[in-house]
Amino acid sequence: MGIVKISDDLHDQIRLSSSAMSRSINAQAEHWLRVGQLAEIHPHLNYAGICALLLANARLADAEVEAGGGTAASPVRLVEGKA
Repeated sequence: MGIVKISDDLHDQIRLSSSAMSRSINAQAEHWLRVGQLAEIHPHLNYAGICALLLANARLADAEVEAGGGTAASPVRLVEGKA
């Protein structure tokens, strides 16, 4: 885990959105980072398409858990690196 410095204004926006979406501030920031990165990777997708991609990945992960091949739903892996 690392520390990411952001502006006070962005932090205030994340805090407000996290409250509206019933997420923690960290979960809201991670959601926006994930959506933003997927938007760059898949510029042809709109927000609904990106959410559908995230949902499809969660369903696959859940199916793996039910089949005994995994332990929990994981977010879409966007970059190569350590698990």
